[in-house]
Amino acid sequence: MSLNKSRITRWLERSPTPVLTLYAAVVSFSVYFCMYAFRKPFSAATYEGLQFFGSEVDLKTAFVISQIFGYALSKFVGIKVCSETSRGNRLWTLAGLILAAEAALLLFGILPVEFKLVALFCNGLPLGMVWGLVVLYLEGRQTSELLLAGLSCSFIVSSAMVKSVGWTLIITYGIDDFRMPSLTGAIFLVPFAIAIYLLNQIPEPTEADIEARVEREPMNGTERREFLRRFLPGMILLLVPYFFLTAYRDFRDNFMVDIFQELGFGDNPEILTTTEVPVAFGVLVALGALFMIKNNRLGLVATYGIMIFGLALMGGSTLLLDEGKMQGDAWMICVGLGAYLAYVPFGSVLFDRLIAATRVTGTAVFAIYVADALGYTGSIGVLLYKALFEPAATHLDFFRRFTYGMSLLGVVLLTCSCVYFIHVSKKVNRE
Repeated sequence: MSLNKSRITRWLERSPTPVLTLYAAVVSFSVYFCMYAFRKPFSAATYEGLQFFGSEVDLKTAFVISQIFGYALSKFVGIKVCSETSRGNRLWTLAGLILAAEAALLLFGILPVEFKLVALFCNGLPLGMVWGLVVLYLEGRQTSELLLAGLSCSFIVSSAMVKSVGWTLIITYGIDDFRMPSLTGAIFLVPFAIAIYLLNQIPEPTEADIEARVEREPMNGTERREFLRRFLPGMILLLVPYFFLTAYRDFRDNFMVDIFQELGFGDNPEILTTTEVPVAFGVLVALGALFMIKNNRLGLVATYGIMIFGLALMGGSTLLLDEGKMQGDAWMICVGLGAYLAYVPFGSVLFDRLIAATRVTGTAVFAIYVADALGYTGSIGVLLYKALFEPAATHLDFFRRFTYGMSLLGVVLLTCSCVYFIHVSKKVNRE
């Protein structure tokens, strides 16, 4: 194995920890940043006035649901694929997933309207596994909090950035709404290829990493079932709020353009990025600070604290908006920061710390994909509810009410989950 290591990998193995950490953070950020150019640009268009086969469901909502169906199914497939993928197969798997997604965007641009839903379903189907494959390079290290915090910032910034690119292509260059997504993806193909090559050069965790964070090994079916059986009560307390939290974050992300227009900001593509940069910075600082906590149990408690604070921030800022004490753009920053502070740890540091604190053998990616599979199912459910039972409600009004419910439910259940897992970790350490 060592004979096949590249010069970059050997250099990284000899480099000081800060150099390796910076390298891994930059290249993993770049990979996932580019991935969003294949997932989110279609949502930059409003498809105004277009309905789904003459129903009350607007066409954009139908497009979003169709893509999320594929993305959610990808998460279920990823429970097995990502938890079992070996190091040698990751690079070409990532490349194949993105090429398949771009091919689907090309079909989205040329197929008749009634078949465009199928194209977006096929677009979401490969993309849901990219996150897990990237996390496999980063988990189980003493610097995992820093690496995963940086990776998480990628989808906060990139979602807004690629929608800004798509919106600009439509407004400035007159690109058709349906051909814009594939053009946006094409712009990012070469950067993605370079980024995944560099990502694949990251060396495996060191002996010191394994000692501190437990060795991460592929999990077979029996081991996956045992993990869920052992932690079932705590996982339920985690997965219920995540079911709705994923739907909440996804609704804000997919309908951000519509919400800003309803807040009175008009056609201003730059606002998508200017509101998300502070959010990304806040998440990076909060999660990156967890790196300083070496004790895994305390790190787990701190992670829960950040998530609960984020949920409280969502509800509090919405109350200030309703009372006229906060402007719309500031509110979008606050609810975005709160949502991502609660959401991002699920896909990064929460399960990494949980495994380290409980000393269970396995991968954080498995737990992440169980959560994501259910989370994106919730996203579909909320979109269908809005389309079928509240079609007349504006995106802004629905989002405001959703915020209050999400804040209250999340604070209660995450607090209970934290108590459960701390009890489990204490029991393990006594044994």
